[in-house]
Amino acid sequence: MTTLADKSLLSGGDNKPPMLEKHLYDSWKSRMELYMLNRPHGRMILASVEKGPLVWPSITVDGATRLKEYIELTPAEAIQADCDIKAINIILQGLPTEIYALVSQHRVAKDLWEKIKLLMQGTSLTKQERECKLYDEFDKFTYKKGESLHEYYLRFTLLLNDMNIYKMPLEQFQVNTKFLNTLPDEWSKFVTDVKLVKDLHTTNVDQLHAYLQQHERHANEVRLMHERNSDPLALVASHQLPPSTYQSHLHTLPNSQLQHHVSPYPSSQFVTPYQTQQFTTSQSTPLSITYPSNEYQSSVHHND
Repeated sequence: MTTLADKSLLSGGDNKPPMLEKHLYDSWKSRMELYMLNRPHGRMILASVEKGPLVWPSITVDGATRLKEYIELTPAEAIQADCDIKAINIILQGLPTEIYALVSQHRVAKDLWEKIKLLMQGTSLTKQERECKLYDEFDKFTYKKGESLHEYYLRFTLLLNDMNIYKMPLEQFQVNTKFLNTLPDEWSKFVTDVKLVKDLHTTNVDQLHAYLQQHERHANEVRLMHERNSDPLALVASHQLPPSTYQSHLHTLPNSQLQHHVSPYPSSQFVTPYQTQQFTTSQSTPLSITYPSNEYQSSVHHND
């Protein structure tokens, strides 16, 4: 997929060759090739880099064979000779000082290109080690807790881009399956839906990301619910019942009415309604007991 940077290069938006950065040779090589193609006679410039310079033609004059002078070249041969020089100039402009000093003695674009590759990538054994590392990263690629779907998608596509630079073969079905199956549990329903409606042999990761992004809010809700249910304290709190309607009603009553609703001995099963009313009070004071009338007491004192 052509990126915005690639489109900018192809449209002539950048007048300077990309600068080589340490550990980013593969990306630089790809961008440099696009830059060359965007120059006048770009394909001939790139051909000088990949296949070597023009084989300088010879000419026979008065029975003697010699190489042609530049002015004796055909128009096509002159253009190719110019492209050989342009290729060298473009490459050297894209090198930092420390790398330039190591390769500036080369005067053939193809030799210069291969020398830089050797310095940056090492031998074929080093390249093989890099490929093994990328395959291992792909195999162990997993979702990082807390990252968004877009962040997960970006990490995955960057890994695929690195593998594409090395031309490492991956089946589309393999890539799509890895992208879907590595998502966390809250995405399981939506992953199943994708597998039912999309052909994983032809769909690309960009399309899968666009489809799943529509359901990210629902996936986040499922994740939050799982987190609450997995927390014992949150689970207990969610199961605590609110006060009953009757208890809430009691808190709203005045003290004068509360006495008719609350028994001083609520735990006793032997208290009758009559006893309950006798032992209630109209004030929030200790209970008082009503004794029999004083008539009996008066008669007793009289006898004394």
